[in-house]
Amino acid sequence: MTATIHLGPIYAVMLGLFLCFGLGCDSNAPNNEEASIRVSDHVNALASERMQGRETGTQGEILASLWLDSLFNSMDLVPRGEVGSLQKFTYKPHPPMQMHGMGNSASLGMALVQEVEGRNVLFASGDSETAQWGVLAAHYDHLGFGGEGSLFRGERQMHAGADDNASGVAAMIELARRFSERSPENEILWAGFSGEEKGLWGSNHFCKNAVIGLDSIKYMINLDMVGRMRGDTLAVYGVGTSPKWMELLESCNKDSLTLIPSESGVGPSDHTSFYLVDIPVLHFFTGQHPDYHKPSDTPEKINVDGTLKVVDFVERIMRELDRKSEWAFTPTVDQDQDSTPSFKVTLGVIPDYLFDGIGMRIDGVSDGRPAANAKLRRGDVVLSIDTVKVVDMMSYMTALSLFAEGQTSRVVVKRGSDTVAVDVTWD
Repeated sequence: MTATIHLGPIYAVMLGLFLCFGLGCDSNAPNNEEASIRVSDHVNALASERMQGRETGTQGEILASLWLDSLFNSMDLVPRGEVGSLQKFTYKPHPPMQMHGMGNSASLGMALVQEVEGRNVLFASGDSETAQWGVLAAHYDHLGFGGEGSLFRGERQMHAGADDNASGVAAMIELARRFSERSPENEILWAGFSGEEKGLWGSNHFCKNAVIGLDSIKYMINLDMVGRMRGDTLAVYGVGTSPKWMELLESCNKDSLTLIPSESGVGPSDHTSFYLVDIPVLHFFTGQHPDYHKPSDTPEKINVDGTLKVVDFVERIMRELDRKSEWAFTPTVDQDQDSTPSFKVTLGVIPDYLFDGIGMRIDGVSDGRPAANAKLRRGDVVLSIDTVKVVDMMSYMTALSLFAEGQTSRVVVKRGSDTVAVDVTWD
């Protein structure tokens, strides 16, 4: 039985509008066009002004959870929360930074910080109890109107979060639709997590208070930012968490996607919570971009065809996993606190995590930061910083660990066919 949440008449009307909008009211298009329409509609609904940026603990998050609950219910999936489909959790946010160093005022401020209640939305593909579960997850929360986590420096604006992570939710819904039409042999848990942007709150709570046995979960697949595919390039994190992942990925790659694999099961998204309780994980990601954590992450920039390629790929993987009686877990060699370089300066850029060449390719430049001041551009590939050769992200971070605020370094980048050297003053 689905939980009833009282939001008042205006939210009931808004929810009704979203259900029509989100389910794709036009059913006269061919199948591939129908899927495109559905994905577009879902992204538009979650990223709309009515959802208010979906920050955990706000009315926007509540409305988004209701919207997701109704979509899953429309597919005759089975609620698997603690009250209907909902699994609620509470956390106390960090106090505002300006309170630090204010003595008794800071202590008072910390005491006044209210607990935030979030909600995971959980559905199962069926109601049978099975020894084997797959988990397909996407976080539906975002940053609301900015604040902590935002990279935007202008006036307060809603952060729509079309790619982060309306795209992943839209892909999850499309996959749930396909599996509801052709049911799997084993159960699948469809998990819409909240609190991801706050620090993996929802997935962490689930793994500590799982509604199904953790030892019965065969795998977890995480869809986070899958809406900006460039070419046919797709990053896949966590491939080292099972010895068979790469073999399976290659056999299911019927669209000849260019895969950028990474072994580690630890990363800044919800799959980490599952990896840390010894569950094999994969995280699919179409790459960083200059709109990340800014109001400009809007629906018209979503590559719907690319998102559907991810959906097709993940469906093939999940169908194959459904035929496997077991799926082995292996721990990965993760960077720990002792081996990860510690640094106090930043270049003020967004790295291109899909770049597989030599160096660190810049995918975005923040205004007023060292890179922008030195006239570095998006697309530049950092080859060296002073005497340190940069061949990948780790060597780039190692280089940053050598400098302090106020120092000036010579940075060499490849810009097209040219090599350019600039002086960067660190902050």
